[in-house]
Amino acid sequence: MKKKVLTISCIVLLALIGTLTGGSLYMLNYSLRPENRGKDLQGSMEYMMQNYPQLKPWVDSLQQHHALKDTFITAPDGIRLHAYYAYALRPSRRTAVIVHGYTDNAIRIFQIGYLYNHSLDYNVLIPDLRYSGLSEGEDFQMGWLDRKDVIQWIDTAPALFGDSLQMVVHGISMGAATTMMVSGEKLPAYVDCFVEDCGYTSVWDQFKKELKEQFHLPAFPLLYTASWLCDLTRGWNFQEASALEQVRKCRQPMLFIHGEDDDFVPTQMVYKVYEAKPAPKDLWIVPQTAHAVSYLNYPEEYTLRVKAFVEKAFSN
Repeated sequence: MKKKVLTISCIVLLALIGTLTGGSLYMLNYSLRPENRGKDLQGSMEYMMQNYPQLKPWVDSLQQHHALKDTFITAPDGIRLHAYYAYALRPSRRTAVIVHGYTDNAIRIFQIGYLYNHSLDYNVLIPDLRYSGLSEGEDFQMGWLDRKDVIQWIDTAPALFGDSLQMVVHGISMGAATTMMVSGEKLPAYVDCFVEDCGYTSVWDQFKKELKEQFHLPAFPLLYTASWLCDLTRGWNFQEASALEQVRKCRQPMLFIHGEDDDFVPTQMVYKVYEAKPAPKDLWIVPQTAHAVSYLNYPEEYTLRVKAFVEKAFSN
């Protein structure tokens, strides 16, 4: 009888382990290797021109004058990374590094490139994150390992735009989380400030929210096992990937932007990262606005707020 009970217990345990492993692998594939519109460059450009018609004359002019350039770097692990860049109309020290969101690419954040390059006359550097655009990579890094790539791009900027730079790093959605994760690292002195637009507090918090909403499942045990498998196979886990902890270490100015009606990255998250960030800082909750469309809804006010914040940071 005892032997039978032990056998059944072992079978149940193995079935549970198999189910958790399979579920965790599915979750990793679902979240880190989803259908990726960021690989469709033509479709991305068509989407941006349709939704942001002001971009067309800007992009056409840059392309006509061969002013929208490509550049590549190789990360320490051998992955080849791509970015677009463009110079200010007049020689300028002021430079924006612009970081796109989940399943997006550099093209899908050209509206912020337009803001800095066309409206404010800054140099712009717009990377494709891993597994996006023309960059290599097997899956999304959710900002955590991306922060190292963005820092490499920051280090590359003087070779493109000259020494004595004044730099802002500006990201949206996953790019905003990446921006906050970058902000907690040791950076060159020319990185003066940051703008984060609707970034999540941590990968753990965001995945926990999605697990509940999409699959009606609690965090335990699947999120724990998926995080452990991510650490085992990719070298990072969901809990360490925390924008919240990184902004605690940031001493440069940061502007926090978040849509009042954001239910993808819940608006409550911005209050947590804002509170954690030491001064100087500023916060703009954008009225009647969902996820990642603050510039789309309020382009003039967005531009004016970013300009005032960044130029104040540059002048200090």
